[in-house]
Amino acid sequence: MDRKDIILEIKNVKKSFGSFNVINNVSLSVSSGETIVILGKSGTGKSVILKCIIGLLEPDEGTIEVFGKNLFDLKPEELKLFRKKLGFLFQSGALYDSMTVRENLIFPVERHLEMKDMNFDEKTEEVLTSVGLLDAIDKMPSELSGGMKKRVGLARTLMLEPEIILYDEPTTGLDPATSKEISELIIDMQKKYKVTSLIVTHDIACAKLVANRIVILNDGVFYKEGTYEELSASDDDFIKGFFQY
Repeated sequence: MDRKDIILEIKNVKKSFGSFNVINNVSLSVSSGETIVILGKSGTGKSVILKCIIGLLEPDEGTIEVFGKNLFDLKPEELKLFRKKLGFLFQSGALYDSMTVRENLIFPVERHLEMKDMNFDEKTEEVLTSVGLLDAIDKMPSELSGGMKKRVGLARTLMLEPEIILYDEPTTGLDPATSKEISELIIDMQKKYKVTSLIVTHDIACAKLVANRIVILNDGVFYKEGTYEELSASDDDFIKGFFQY
């Protein structure tokens, strides 16, 4: 891995909640354009890693560097601008129920003064077209299926033109066909917008489709990493458990 291409680096990060040690000394380097999947069972701390990267949680130990800067050394105003480069797709899509799809997409962009010259309507139509939901532009979230809400959540993330997108269990709660559609959409977005993607999931079918590299989390540590082909051929009983589907 060429050091100059690394845009996200997690170094010796630890995170506990009370006496419960969730993340224990994990390190990971992510290069520009990569799609990396962190694979682990439910409740093993995968989402905690993402929340540390976005700055919603602060590690007890270790550092997280994005674009060469330590996230937790930034001043509040710097952090706000910095976060624009990081898109975060929540499990639920996290849409505002009282707003239309159009309003949901425009709302976070309006808060960034440096984007005031953007043609909001044109950008909204562009990203909704990218996720195949232009026809839903004036619908309310209550009118959308689970898969559609995930797509709108991704479209809203794309409004800020991020360089890295963090996905928190993007296929959870979806039927297999819709899960495959979301996985294929992740691939399309990586190609179209040249984004770097970090995905946490326990969905091995999603990991198989999207990942350049898979990192397996077990008991708070990165247990093993490799390609889908390398890991699926492992004789390790814990690793084999993920590939029996």
